[in-house]
Formats: sequence, C-alpha cells, structure tokens
Amino acid sequence: MHARLSLKPVVLATAAVALVLTSGCAGRGKAKDTAFVARDVDTLYSAAKDKLDRGDTKVAAALFDEVERQHPYSPWARRAQLMSAFSYYAARDYTKAIQASQRFLSIHPGNRDAPYAYYLIALSYYEQISDVARDQKNTLLAKDALTETIRRYPATRYADDARIKLDLVNDHLAGKDMEIGRFYERSGKWLAASLRFRNVVETYQTTSHAPEALYRLVETNLAMGIPEEAQKAAAVLGANYPGNEWYQKAFDLMNKHAPGTKAS
Repeated sequence: MHARLSLKPVVLATAAVALVLTSGCAGRGKAKDTAFVARDVDTLYSAAKDKLDRGDTKVAAALFDEVERQHPYSPWARRAQLMSAFSYYAARDYTKAIQASQRFLSIHPGNRDAPYAYYLIALSYYEQISDVARDQKNTLLAKDALTETIRRYPATRYADDARIKLDLVNDHLAGKDMEIGRFYERSGKWLAASLRFRNVVETYQTTSHAPEALYRLVETNLAMGIPEEAQKAAAVLGANYPGNEWYQKAFDLMNKHAPGTKAS
C-alpha cells in the first residue's frame, strides 16, 4: 500500500452520537463562541454540543474543556472530557485528541466509555499514517494502539473495526519494508535486501506483499550464489500461491539460473 490510509472510521459517528444521547443535555446554548465567562453547567455543555452539531469542532472542543474547568466535580465533567477528545479528533487536531483521551483514561480507567477512549487514540494515530516513502512512526503507534484496543475489549464494536484497520496497517508496514528492500536490491546490496524481504515473509505473511517478497528472496539468493535458499523460497511461494504471477516468475527464474534445482 503506497497511498495514505484514509478509510473513515465506521464506528466513530455512531459512538459519538451515543455519547451525546447519554449526556442528558437539553436545549441550545446562545453564548458567544469564545467568551468563556462563568456559566451554569447545563448552559455551557449545551453551547459546546450545539457547536459540535454545527460542525464548529474547534470551538466545541474548547467549550467542552471549559465545562471541566468551571465544573470539575460535576457529572458533566466526565462527559465533557471525552466529548472534548472527540471534538479535537473531528477538528483533525490529533495531538490534543490523544492527550484528552489519555487524560480521560488516567482519571476514569474503569469507565464504561474507556473502550471508546482507547479506540479514539488508535484512530488519531491511524489518521496520521503517511506514505510509505516517509517515516512510519505514527504507523507503528497506530498498530500498538489498535492492538491494545483489541486486547482490552475484544468483544466490542471498536475491536471489530480495529481489526480491519490493523490489517491495513500491517500491509502498510510491509509495503515500507518492500520499498526499502527493492532499493537495496537495485543498489546491489543483496544481503540487506534479503533481510527486508525475509522480514515481510516472517512478520507480515498474511499481507498482499508476501508473494512478491518470496519472489524477491529467490532473486536475491540467486544473486548471492545460494540457489538452495532460492529454491526454498520458490517452493514456499509455489505451495502457498500456486496461481500467483510471482510464482510463475520465480519458476522461470529458477529454470534459467538454477536449472539443477526445482521451483516446487
């Protein structure tokens, strides 16, 4: 996968609506956008929700933060913390979304909305995944956060969506290794290339990159003068992907450069 992963979270909107519906909020606030004067909690929370409903996510996040600041011991404060995190996410301020979610979890680790907070952290990293040509720090963080969501709450709808995204993240990471491996191969650095392709085969064997990685192992092992290892990679390729175009290429390559061995 060479393009940025940008699938929209299928669970997020539903979860956000659920949070709003359980908030007990009623009415519409008419406060000025950024005039954070002292107000009763109902009015302040209503103003924040109204801004979120209207798509003014940055102001909504600030108002939800204000709910907690002005009324820290109110039941509304807990709701506002998570709604603030969601608002920051919707505004694409992923750093603040992560910070707000982590803060919610540190204060309310056993809360019923904790699974959503973990999921929101994962989504915030996921949305920052960059092209395979760039640094993959956020991809690795997304993988860790998605894995944590699945580990902690395996039976939730958040885990279901996290599993789908985790497959895409792994495919992305495998694509990064393939890009580096191809670069090494073009540069004649056969061993370095082989190590990258082997990592794809061993770590990301269920991704779409596995067949090509096995073929590249055939190439690099032949280039290094070890046809026996090339034959092993070709045999695995043939056993697992017998109709794949990469197997046919491996078969032809083995017959051309190592006729004394068989590709399968």
